Amino acid sequence: MDLELTGKRVLVTGGSRGIGKAIARQLALEGADVAIAARNKTRIEATVAELSTESGRAIFGTTLDAANGNSITQMVQASADALGGIDILVNGAARPGGQATALRWDAVTEESLFEELQVKLLGYLRVAQAVVPYMIANHWGRIINLSGLAARQTGSVIGSVRNVAVAAMSKNLADELAPHGINVVTVHPGMTRTEATTPEVEARPPSNLVGRLIDSTEVAYVVAFLASPKSVAIDGDTITVGGGVPRVIYY
Repeated sequence: MDLELTGKRVLVTGGSRGIGKAIARQLALEGADVAIAARNKTRIEATVAELSTESGRAIFGTTLDAANGNSITQMVQASADALGGIDILVNGAARPGGQATALRWDAVTEESLFEELQVKLLGYLRVAQAVVPYMIANHWGRIINLSGLAARQTGSVIGSVRNVAVAAMSKNLADELAPHGINVVTVHPGMTRTEATTPEVEARPPSNLVGRLIDSTEVAYVVAFLASPKSVAIDGDTITVGGGVPRVIYY
């Protein structure tokens, strides 16, 4: 199936490693030109070189502090200038969940909660606010906000709050931006294998229906479809890509 992504202009925040890098790679392989943004300049440069060689597409990189509004504004401007505009946004610049032991409810502080909300929720919103005018000008766009399955389970107050908040924000954006031809969705990865996955995480018994860790490439396949014009029937919804949750019914 042709996803009609050739020549599309994509911004992936958190795109220098992990799920974000896998998404940037897949979109480039589908024919898109991609700008990636992340904190670490050295890692960005290495990823740009790698994906450029692998895909043959135009790949750009920009540093980003997702907790800083000025940094976000400058990053989006630089990315749009390099690409000639932005058609697709994948928001993924946030600390990965599930890799470390979650804070107990009584250990959560204002600082720890607000830091996560500032980076993930407010950071995603700020990037969208800066990108959407380019999409409105083209009367078309796709925004995919990477969240996480902590939104649907207990075990981490911070993890659940930040991911539920992202889903709520996405639905609001979808309703408001639909008249401009812009679709907005949330993607909830579960525990996902990336280059940073530790042996300890790999050794954990799988809790999903497929019986193994989902690989970041498999998440990227789903996101590539959601980024395409062919995904027009999906808007304002949340898509889970964790391999299936047993014993739970969502309707």
